[in-house]
Amino acid sequence: MAENDSSVFSRDLLSMFYGLLAALGVAFYFGWSLLYGTWTDMGVYAVTVVLVGFGVVGYLLYSIED
Repeated sequence: MAENDSSVFSRDLLSMFYGLLAALGVAFYFGWSLLYGTWTDMGVYAVTVVLVGFGVVGYLLYSIED
């Protein structure tokens, strides 16, 4: 029973990490764009897409119940 509890805890922790990764991507985009006034910079888009993409996909994968 204890093994199952730690498995649920680790799944919750990882899903929270991936949710924070997606939020970090959005915060990076708005923070960088507000700071430097570059709303259409391709480099910022690239970093944001990678962070949000991994965050959303990871969150969806770890939120699926067995």
